Formats: sequence, C-alpha cells, structure tokens
Amino acid sequence: MKINSLETVMRCHIAAFEAMAGCCTEILYDRMKTAVIGEDDAGVVTYNASLVALLAHYGSAPRACQPYRAKTKGKVERPFRYIRQDFFLGRSFHDLDDLNAQFDVWRADIANARAHATTGRIVQEHFAQEQPHLHPLPALRYDAVLSVERRISREGMVAVAGNYYSVPDTARRRVVEIQHHTHEVLIFEEGKLIARHPVLEGKNRKRIEPGHRKAPPVQHAEMLPTTPAVPILQRPLAFYGAVGERLANINAKGTA
Repeated sequence: MKINSLETVMRCHIAAFEAMAGCCTEILYDRMKTAVIGEDDAGVVTYNASLVALLAHYGSAPRACQPYRAKTKGKVERPFRYIRQDFFLGRSFHDLDDLNAQFDVWRADIANARAHATTGRIVQEHFAQEQPHLHPLPALRYDAVLSVERRISREGMVAVAGNYYSVPDTARRRVVEIQHHTHEVLIFEEGKLIARHPVLEGKNRKRIEPGHRKAPPVQHAEMLPTTPAVPILQRPLAFYGAVGERLANINAKGTA
C-alpha cells in the first residue's frame, strides 16, 4: 500500500482531526512530496495546494522541517518508529478493518496509557489537558472533488487513481463521469448517479458491487428424446417345451 499518496494523506488528516475532536494551529512535515513541492533560493517553501486547502478548511497551516536538521525530522519520524516496533512487529491481521480494530485497542490500552519517554507524563492525561486548546472541528467534513471522465472497460470497470471500480451491467455509455471525493468515488452516466464506492487504499485493487452484475441464466438440464419401449412378446409354455425337445433331438443326432 502506498501510504504517502495524496488521497491517503488527506484522509489520514481528516481522520486524525476527528479522532482528536479538534484541529491544531500548525502541522510539522518532514518534506514529503505530498506536502512540500519545493523551496526557492530565499528559503520560501511551496506546499501542495490540495493539502493547503484541506488545512485551511480546518484552521491549520503547514510547516516544513529544516533541511538536513535531524532534530526536527526525528521529532516527526519517532512516533512512527514506535508504532512500527510496538504495534506492527509480529502482528497479523485479516484485512484493513481487522487492522484498524486491533490498532484502536492497542492505542487505548497501551500507547495512550503509557508514560511518554520524553515528557514522562501519561499520554492520555497529557492530551486531556491540551485538547481544549485545539480549534473546534468545522461544521462540515472537508470533501474535495476531482471530476474526470473515464472509459468503461470490457469487464465493466473504470480506473480511478490506480484502482478499479465496477459500474452496472445496464450502463449504456462507454464513457462516464467520475467524481473522486476524499472518501468515496461517485460514477455518473449522463448526469445520473449509477455507482458509489468507498475509496480503495493501495494500487491495482478492484471493487465490484454485487448488484452491478446480472445473475447468470439458469442452466436447465437438456431433455434427451426417450427411446420407445420394445414390447415383450409373450408365448405359451408349450412353445418353449417344443423348442427344448427339438434342441435335445439335434444334440442326440450329433453324438450318435
């Protein structure tokens, strides 16, 4: 899974703000490409416009780490090292939902209940004191829309950001309009919504809505023509006695 794709980064920001029930004034980034586009000779940093728009919606602003300064970059990366070593190492899960469920338990019972190595304070108690200083969440969740046109494949799928989503078999046009939101993909045919999918993580994944495929026709067993029954000829017992007597005479002459 490509964790630092722009769509994933934006969804993670929204999920983090909602989990904290508030928004911070400033967010420090380690110059990842989805956040920092470049920097001129005067030291002015150019940020990803889509990310800036999301942060502005939540009342936050980006700040980039100083280049080649391990102190600030390490501050950003250290929590992820802790999560990788304490949560992911040696753990297995069935799917993304199972992973998220296990992470919620680990976060509540272990990560937030521990004494932080730097501050020496219990994480959840420290956050309870800081949470009132966060900006309140906006009335509406951020929901940017990217509209594009896509051609339906022979398999009845459309490609969006490296993944594939189904359209109904009843779709008449080969080109449809796609609205790519932060959390879902909407597919329109001539202005009519024909499909709705949650955004898939990673690349080259497929999602087929069960109702989009027609049920296969029922296969009836082939009825073979029946062979007419041959009537059994009934003869009297005297007939069989005569045949037996004749055969006995023939055998007697052959042995004489």
